[in-house]
Amino acid sequence: MATMSLRPCGDFRTTYKQDTVIFDTRNSRWAMVLFLMALYVMVLIPVLAPGVEEAPVLSSLFAPFYNAQYLSLAIQACYWGIAALGLNILVGFTGQISLGHAAFFGIGAFGSAYLNNTYGIPVVLSIPLAGLIAAAVGLLFGSPAARIKGLYLAIATLAAQFIIEDLFIRLDWFTGGSYGSLANSIELFGVTFDTDQKFFLFALSLTIILFVLAANLMRSRDGRAFVAVRDHYLSAEVMGINLTKYRILSFGISSFYAGIGGALYGHYLGFVSAEGFTILLSIQFLGIIIIGGLGSVMGAMLGTIFMVLLPEVMAGGVDIIASTEWGNTPMITNGLAYFKEMAIGAAIILFLIFEPDGLAHRWRLIKAYWKLYPFSY
Repeated sequence: MATMSLRPCGDFRTTYKQDTVIFDTRNSRWAMVLFLMALYVMVLIPVLAPGVEEAPVLSSLFAPFYNAQYLSLAIQACYWGIAALGLNILVGFTGQISLGHAAFFGIGAFGSAYLNNTYGIPVVLSIPLAGLIAAAVGLLFGSPAARIKGLYLAIATLAAQFIIEDLFIRLDWFTGGSYGSLANSIELFGVTFDTDQKFFLFALSLTIILFVLAANLMRSRDGRAFVAVRDHYLSAEVMGINLTKYRILSFGISSFYAGIGGALYGHYLGFVSAEGFTILLSIQFLGIIIIGGLGSVMGAMLGTIFMVLLPEVMAGGVDIIASTEWGNTPMITNGLAYFKEMAIGAAIILFLIFEPDGLAHRWRLIKAYWKLYPFSY
């Protein structure tokens, strides 16, 4: 009698190691590897062959990698994604609220420019050093987390935001005061990353490294301790987890990621000014992790992509409305300028109501549906 091999239908995980893998299947891992390799090749070819955009067959293929707007959005997604991931480690994984993330983002930007301009430290070294400076300040201002939580901690971090924001104006020797500070281009192995294509390669590489480090951190003992502190701090303390250590440590790691993202931001723009690190940016970072999904490494990037593309989509919608007959009415004409700002708040509210677990959860549901199809019920 012929035997028939049966394939398991479902999600069977019997060990903790299986439950904490970064990629659920081998196919998903290779799909990500191939996607990143293709992305690197598509960006490298225009850099190595500057005349490729004139080839009739390849011009449409490489058009996005020569479009300054597309590349600028991709670079913005990189440095915002790094900073948002740091905030997600603090808020999503450890359960500690912060309303001052933009301040640490700014410390990284000013710190890297200061180290490079004052001491001549190469930019590739000043970026991680700026992250360490931001981490040190984060540990200092995160120390109240050892004794307070919830609304009181939110107020403490809000105070840190305004204190650091005021210091950006007053510390002329560090930030340049109201005049700001210049940030030089990145140089590595004799190559200057002074174009959007080259800078995107550097920013993408750094983003991948930091996201992989964060994913592995969450699989480690310290990562499990963060989650335990978030889920039930009393039970975590009974299990021997040092609450003070991990609460303050999460602030340090979060600030380190914010500092790296801010340093990238500063060296991409070439100029750093205190006006770019207000409380509105802190709220925007919170919106990113809410939309992407709290407690998800992938959610930080999904939320960042959503937040970066949302103003562009809204701008296109505003242009369409303005070109119609409805766009001539005074109410529509006066309100169009505020649609983009209103869209961010509306998106946060809608996600909190209809998709509180964020885009990462929705992506997992979609994958599970197709993986178990046609028995997805």
